[in-house]
Amino acid sequence: MRSWMMALLFLAANVAATGARAQPGVVPLWPEGQPRTGAPAVPPAGPERLDGERISNVSEPTLTVYPAAYDRPANTAVIICPGGGYQFLSATREGQQYAQWLSSLGVTAFVLKYRLSGYGHPAPLQDVLRAVRLVRSQAAKYGVAPDRIGVMGSSAGGHLAASAATLYDQPAGRAGDALDAVSARPDFAMLMYPVISMEAPVTHQGSRSALLGAAPSQQLVDLMSVHKQVTASTPPTLLIHSQDDGLVPVENSILFYQALTRAHVPAEMVLFERGGHGMAMRAGQGTASNWPRRAEEWLRERKLIAQ
Repeated sequence: MRSWMMALLFLAANVAATGARAQPGVVPLWPEGQPRTGAPAVPPAGPERLDGERISNVSEPTLTVYPAAYDRPANTAVIICPGGGYQFLSATREGQQYAQWLSSLGVTAFVLKYRLSGYGHPAPLQDVLRAVRLVRSQAAKYGVAPDRIGVMGSSAGGHLAASAATLYDQPAGRAGDALDAVSARPDFAMLMYPVISMEAPVTHQGSRSALLGAAPSQQLVDLMSVHKQVTASTPPTLLIHSQDDGLVPVENSILFYQALTRAHVPAEMVLFERGGHGMAMRAGQGTASNWPRRAEEWLRERKLIAQ
């Protein structure tokens, strides 16, 4: 049985044994009101919607907390950004399932529900940086170390996680309140088939349009092509992608890996022949279905989970 399947089985048993301690809770990101985005926003068309596993029309960003399932947690936190082209959130496949897997490894996981199209940049960046600041400011409450807080994201959520890893000091990502004094720099990043570039032909056009609009300036395109924003201070990063990804070309991960290498940032990239786009934690995708084991090895090598 694959190691990640065993981990999920362990999680189910642990949740039954520990009761309320392992139940997720929801934390609002902006209880005192959201900051201005600096750009005209189109209000979501109606209330928030849940269609199957997809969430759209997000107007009230939140963090859903999944406590570490181990009796001796790793004191590590991961903020998860589900994908969905900045148009919806794949909340179950790229949110809840990742959180349950991480929880089974002793990691406290937080699934981020962030603002999408209509708001556009910089609203999602504000949300993810707020999430990092909030978790870091309340690290003791969540039983994590303030220097062991990472981000993880898939597809467009991978772009948002990579944005947090590179644009954590961007003025547009600040809220103008006391929490801005807390560092928003993640300590590590895990990027699943991420959108990285906002430039054709590499970009995912749907994500670019939803985030930047129909006719963004070249300056904004360059800023949000996050491989161009990598520096020596970018945190250690794991990249996972498939060669046959027909939606977000594998060149996105390669560009980011090359930029990390030039900046001497510790990085590891795992590329699979098959897996397509949106592999999440599905079986039946050849060797790509084993990516959770590779990710677990990376976390263990970096001493972010128990040896």
